[in-house]
Amino acid sequence: MLSRRGVRIKVMQVLFSLNRDEAFKFKEAKKRYLSSVEEAFTLYLFNLYCLIQISKESVADGEKRKSKHLPSDEDKTFTPKLYENELIQSLEGNKKLQQEFKSLNLSDKINFDYIKKIYTEFANNEAYKEYLAKASTKEDHLEILLELFRVCRKHEFFVEQMDDHFTNWLDDKSVVIGTIKKTLKELPEVEANHYKEYFPDDETCKIFGLKLLESTDKKDDDLLSVIKPALQNWDHERLAVIDMILLKMALVEFLECETIPTKVTINEYVEVSKMYSTPKSKDFINGILDKLLKDLEAEGKINKEGRGLVS
Repeated sequence: MLSRRGVRIKVMQVLFSLNRDEAFKFKEAKKRYLSSVEEAFTLYLFNLYCLIQISKESVADGEKRKSKHLPSDEDKTFTPKLYENELIQSLEGNKKLQQEFKSLNLSDKINFDYIKKIYTEFANNEAYKEYLAKASTKEDHLEILLELFRVCRKHEFFVEQMDDHFTNWLDDKSVVIGTIKKTLKELPEVEANHYKEYFPDDETCKIFGLKLLESTDKKDDDLLSVIKPALQNWDHERLAVIDMILLKMALVEFLECETIPTKVTINEYVEVSKMYSTPKSKDFINGILDKLLKDLEAEGKINKEGRGLVS
């Protein structure tokens, strides 16, 4: 589920920690990187778990409506199909997935008072009211769950839970959202362990990610010696730390990642700089990488093969 951009960001963050803390050694940095990869998957599962628990509140809602002394017509026709639909039930009935939730102690991370409040507010959503008022198809169930997830992502209580338990929420938010949407669209006919398909793959996270981390750290002085001439009037010691790290990482990709096109590398690091560095960094990164690439090509040091894999 992690893209190469997500991996680049995680490597950059670990390298930044290595740069800032002399007591932080590479062995621990490697463990932190691998842990951050696993945490992205756990974050995905927690989002899925929260979605199930919020939908389950419709059962309590139905019981409350039935217990009213003077139920309205809406109360009388209400059904907890937000939870009882075939999509959510395929997740609830998936023993392997439920065991995964249990092994990760996700129930300990969730605030059930928040879950109730999110559902209560969602109960006033016009799309939900329309969903309840008619017979529903599989497509209707999918659309309302996607709407529920959209509402959740903007809800302060939902975001607070993510921030409280996952330091990677902001970094991995977009990829988690995409993976949740894909998961819902694949339901209900999936294999019991279908969720494991979204565990970050070894090629992206271990082969590419670890190579990027190790080479950038181990060859720091060599990379700096290549970069310095391209800086011209810039004092490398006064550059933003993040910018220098990104330049070194990109240089590693130029020289060691044969299947990644140089254009992709430049574009990716420019985009990362927009998110994590200064407002002027994107132009600086783009300019320096363009110069480095031309110099390295002139020296015959860029060797790419195949069509390359875009991120």
